[in-house]
Amino acid sequence: MAQTASTMLALGTQAPDFSLPDADGKIWRLSDLANQKPLLVIFLCNHCPYVIHIREKLAEVTGRFMTRGVAVVGINANDAARYPLDNPEKMKEESLLAGYAFPYLYDESQTVAQTYQAACTPDFFLFDRHHQLVYRGQFDGSRPKNAEPVTGKDLITALEAVLIDAPQVTDQFPSLGCNIKWKEGNEPDYF
Repeated sequence: MAQTASTMLALGTQAPDFSLPDADGKIWRLSDLANQKPLLVIFLCNHCPYVIHIREKLAEVTGRFMTRGVAVVGINANDAARYPLDNPEKMKEESLLAGYAFPYLYDESQTVAQTYQAACTPDFFLFDRHHQLVYRGQFDGSRPKNAEPVTGKDLITALEAVLIDAPQVTDQFPSLGCNIKWKEGNEPDYF
């Protein structure tokens, strides 16, 4: 299982806008989710062992922080033609199975993933209420096949800080996971 690290987009970056469908075809925009609220954007997919490894805790943590006023969205940018487990119908099933309370959107063109400079699944981007990037990095230090428990501690620390407008930790560690499955000829140049 090859690991790809997140690109660590520059802190302070303004949240890129998006307009993407969920599995039912409903279109979601940045403005639908983050009206003066902190926003967590997660690039994930259905079949990645790194996402599967954290998904139960991810569902619990995101659900808890959504009730506290954080907007959360999941985005799948994988090429579903080559990876059919990541098609929108399977996304709907995965959302139910995992217990995700957040909208799970499909970036078929992969444009949004490229705009966010997403590289792997999972890849986390946390924006403050002014939609400026304050955290990008790992959920925690746990990975499939290592002995660390899945706690979500790195992301939880960032979420707690963003809710009270406190400074973020300066040591932010890249997320590690499977690379986004780019369509042929669509690979970004930011690696």
